[in-house]
Amino acid sequence: MAKMMKAAVLTRFGGYDAFEMRDVPVAEVGPRQVRVRVHATALNPLDYQIRRGDYADHVPLPAIIGHDISGVVEEAGSHVTEFKPGDDVYYTPKIFGGAGSYAEQHVADVELVGRKPRNLSHPEAASLTLVGGTVWEAFVTRAQLAVGETVLIHGGAGGVGTIAIQLAKAMGARVITTARSTDHELVRSLGADEVIDFTSEDYVEAVARYTDREGVNIVFDTIGGDALTRSPLALADFGRVVSIVDIAQPQNLIETWGRNATYHFVFTRQNRGKLDALTKLVERGLVRPIIGATLPLSRMGEAHDLLENRASHGLRGKVAIEIAG
Repeated sequence: MAKMMKAAVLTRFGGYDAFEMRDVPVAEVGPRQVRVRVHATALNPLDYQIRRGDYADHVPLPAIIGHDISGVVEEAGSHVTEFKPGDDVYYTPKIFGGAGSYAEQHVADVELVGRKPRNLSHPEAASLTLVGGTVWEAFVTRAQLAVGETVLIHGGAGGVGTIAIQLAKAMGARVITTARSTDHELVRSLGADEVIDFTSEDYVEAVARYTDREGVNIVFDTIGGDALTRSPLALADFGRVVSIVDIAQPQNLIETWGRNATYHFVFTRQNRGKLDALTKLVERGLVRPIIGATLPLSRMGEAHDLLENRASHGLRGKVAIEIAG
């Protein structure tokens, strides 16, 4: 008889009441897989985009979604040598590749799984996996950030932005970020050198002032809108723009031509290597997750509301979900 578990199941695309707590079977463990008791997960904008139906063609319903896991290995496949039952692990499940993290148990390919940082709780570790991997891919793999370069991070107080500030500083960059005035103390505490209040000041003009009109080497776009069109105005020659936002509307990129700019569009690829690198930084005290709210699995709809309407709720950082432990 199949093992059963509780899960917050997405039953339809729509509003915050689209989730239903259900008993569902636990997947069998393959030779190169591990079964993890999920102690915590966390939310990302991708989660509420899926809930709304933005990716309906990729998500058959009913579905267990979610993209962050921290927990404990309960069973290892016959060909797994990297982990054993009792090991603390964290990882991002395959995106659009099967069951997600809104459940008490999860079965994952072992190549995705990393050892949880020793100095983080499960909610903290779960708040790092997808955003940490995304920022690593943006700065290290794609933009190839170098020591001494200057970075503009849009949305420094968000779940991605708080990690981006810390990783950029750990890599030796000067960091300029945008944030509401109420979040300036937070982003400065994470290492931001200059902070722009985007509600009262134009970031292009502010960057010109902070860089003696030379511009920044890298712009990291976490907000969308017209960021791809206007960010080149703040960019130095041969600068790079990295965006993690899916862009539906056309953008005028004429300003990129005169600056010989490079654009990178990042959809995070999951692997253990990025997690292991992040773990080293976390255990050295150079990166720490920021959690703005923690809720139980049964309040998933409320958690989605918090994240999707973060500005009106005054949310900083991530929304974590405690499941076990």
